[in-house]
Amino acid sequence: MKKSKEMKEESCCKPSGNGSGCMFYGLGFVGAAVYNISIASGFWGVVLALLKAVIWPAYLVYKLFSYLG
Repeated sequence: MKKSKEMKEESCCKPSGNGSGCMFYGLGFVGAAVYNISIASGFWGVVLALLKAVIWPAYLVYKLFSYLG
C-alpha cells in the first residue's frame, strides 16, 4: 500500500518527461510567427508579430472559454 502512495507522490511532483507539450507549442509558435511576420510591415510590425506568436495560446483559450460560456 505504501509503495503505490510513494509512486503517486513521485509522479505528481515530477514532470512527465516526454516534452510533447513543448513540441506542439514550439510548432505552433513557429507557425504563428511565420504567418504573422508574412503579413507584417516594418520593424515594429515584426516585433508585434513575434509577440502575437508568443501569446496566441492564451488568446485561443480565452476565446474558447468565452464561446463555451
